[in-house]
Amino acid sequence: MTRSARRRGLLVALEGVDGSGKSTLLRALAAALRRRGWSVGTVREPSDPRLGRLAQEASVRDAWTGAVYFTVDRHLAEPGVRRELARRQIVLTDRSFFSTLAYQGSALSPADRRRLERLQLEATVAPDRVLLLDLPPAEAVRRLAGRSSNRSPLERRRTLERVARAYRTLARRWTGWTVLDARQDRAELLADALRAVVGDRKPPARPRRPGQR
Repeated sequence: MTRSARRRGLLVALEGVDGSGKSTLLRALAAALRRRGWSVGTVREPSDPRLGRLAQEASVRDAWTGAVYFTVDRHLAEPGVRRELARRQIVLTDRSFFSTLAYQGSALSPADRRRLERLQLEATVAPDRVLLLDLPPAEAVRRLAGRSSNRSPLERRRTLERVARAYRTLARRWTGWTVLDARQDRAELLADALRAVVGDRKPPARPRRPGQR
């Protein structure tokens, strides 16, 4: 049996522009799924803060170089993601390669975007489902302003407008995407996310280990 044929957990990516509430929803969603009996793991990108900083800085000067840094980080983290998928029924990831396609890819030519997409599919595990937290860029800027005065260049309104358009295009092109209104009340947003990930399903019984009663 090949590695890809082995049974593994469901990989669910939370995506959206900066300020859309991905990290907050991920924590709430993980806790809610665990209360329902699901085995849940969480990961986030970038996994290496140093590579993440290099990617952010490079993206301002050259989108392709920034994308490559993010891809290297993603590829190095791939074994850990696969281990989580082997151990857990559901793995939630705060961002995925779709972030690179939206942020850096939207600043590239169509030919380079296609190259970048192929590179992502070779570098890591593709999410099974994606929850896109859709937030108007003006609201994202307002939220980010309340966090810190030292914002990344990638958090500027013009950039966020371009990225938001790219995310909506990705949601139309790829299967397995659910678009959520990030302006909703937190409880409503969590309820919508739970429906998108597991619906009314209950977690399957875990197989017993040898000697376990």
